[in-house]
Amino acid sequence: MAPSKPNVVLITCHDLGRYLGCYGADIETPRIDELAATGSLFENHFVTAPQCSPSRGSFMTGRFPHVNGLMGLAHGDWELHDGERILPHYLGDVGYETHLFGLQHITQDTDRLEYDYVHSEGNLYPGVSPAVHQANRARNVADVVSGFLEREAFDDPFFASIGFFELHRVEEENGRFGFDSDHYETDDPDDVRPLTYLPDRRGIRQDLAEMHGMVRAVDDAVGSIVETLEETGLDEETLIVFTTEHGIAFPRAKGSCYDPGIEAALILRCPDIADDGNRYDELLSNVDVLPTILDLVADEDDLETRHEIHGRSFLPLLTGEEYEPRDRVFAEMTWHDMYNPVRAIRTERYKYVRNFWHLPKVYLTKDVFASEAGRMVRESDGVPPRPYEELYDLHESPQEDDNVVFEPKYRDVREDLSRELYEWMDRTDDPLLDGPVVPGDYETITSWSHEATGDAD
Repeated sequence: MAPSKPNVVLITCHDLGRYLGCYGADIETPRIDELAATGSLFENHFVTAPQCSPSRGSFMTGRFPHVNGLMGLAHGDWELHDGERILPHYLGDVGYETHLFGLQHITQDTDRLEYDYVHSEGNLYPGVSPAVHQANRARNVADVVSGFLEREAFDDPFFASIGFFELHRVEEENGRFGFDSDHYETDDPDDVRPLTYLPDRRGIRQDLAEMHGMVRAVDDAVGSIVETLEETGLDEETLIVFTTEHGIAFPRAKGSCYDPGIEAALILRCPDIADDGNRYDELLSNVDVLPTILDLVADEDDLETRHEIHGRSFLPLLTGEEYEPRDRVFAEMTWHDMYNPVRAIRTERYKYVRNFWHLPKVYLTKDVFASEAGRMVRESDGVPPRPYEELYDLHESPQEDDNVVFEPKYRDVREDLSRELYEWMDRTDDPLLDGPVVPGDYETITSWSHEATGDAD
């Protein structure tokens, strides 16, 4: 029988995408695979932004970045708007004790999040120094969480938000951003399967081989936490949510609105709700997770809701009740380490991308730019400008390398999706429609005028 008010254990990590064995990646992740086999896995879960803070902000608020205010990195002076409510606030409304373990990346001031308890240091935001973020490494955070769970006796249901530093790249002595191979076991590059959307080059394989060590660290830590839940019997009354905020830190992934940038693992496990190993292929957005959790644990009348939640619950999908699947998801990027305004809409078959700024064909975030993989891609894609519009037929071009935006046979698709994207921006008061979005620490930026497509008012 499903618990009426289960504990909620949320486990997040950096820059993972869907790079797990259970999602078909060429790596062994037995602990997370077991979680999926005894829970539910979502094959088409996408995030609202291919970058850390904005995506996490959407997960925690159920709202798009340009609405909740977190349109750039938390350590880049972006914050949620005052008064934004996040998941621990809602759970606190209905009697949950809220706990933060390890990393969060939606504010520089952890006190703003109003957790009842903060258990480990280094919570502010991810930098690139291994020493600074030692406390947030998966194995260390997992140890703290296990100690907490071994208390066993809890007067109230609890929410545990657990954040790992991995798989964030770190800056090495030579200025290169790698995967901290001094702390993690590196695989043989010759045994690594190349990424389908990048050229098969030795340096990219080496990067992947190093990243595998971080993936295994996350897998071990997740396994340790789940094992403690099982040993204490808490698993019988706990919803486990495992996810990440965007794709892996490689070109055309992190920092891009192509699928490798906005794809994200999502695995749930909860007795009698998500415990049968089902795999779901319905389109989901990460703004849908918050309303799903709230749908499971609370009556709507018990919640203090100040803002519209853009996501919608997919709990009926899990319980076998009537459920109307999404037919599209939206993604965006505005600021990362530079101004990069992009908006995108994805359906089951098509992806339409609108670029609002003149940048190279492949935008690289700072950590990806300074990586070996980034260096190799810069040589070929670092100069040509990207187009104003992009349209991909994902059935014909799953790697999103054949832009058909101006092909006559796709004219109706282009018009429909560009109109729907504009209507979404207009409906949600996207500030980008009024011109360049300037953060507080910039006085002016050069404008590039653009016209809205479609005929929406």
